Amino acid sequence: MSDKLYSIPARFRRIENLHILFWLMKDISWCMLWRPLGIAMLVPTLVVAIVITWQTRKLTAELFHNLAVTFWICANGYWMIIEFWGYDEQLRIYTVIPFTIGLFFIATYYLVILPRTKRRERQMVAVPEVVVAEQA
Repeated sequence: MSDKLYSIPARFRRIENLHILFWLMKDISWCMLWRPLGIAMLVPTLVVAIVITWQTRKLTAELFHNLAVTFWICANGYWMIIEFWGYDEQLRIYTVIPFTIGLFFIATYYLVILPRTKRRERQMVAVPEVVVAEQA
């Protein structure tokens, strides 16, 4: 078991908290059938998700999770809009496209990137021992 500390820079955490507020306002508007506010809140919710994804692009785990969240919001927003206008029975099936893209990013991270990263970390730990043995 590792005691590694994983932290997010404070400037990222603040925008993530704002993102939660926008997302909750969008979803409350959706469940209350407040069309104008729900649609209006979709824009900042999606924009902030994209900003967060861009800000965390150098942190692989965060990037892949935030890409999944962004596509989740796209699917969720599309679903909300078609439901507001009464087309959800005919068009809801298309939400599977962005949901699946989000799932693809999560699966890629956990099935490909994370195992490869762990394998490389184990190799890096083993390499210094070999170099020391050769110098002796």
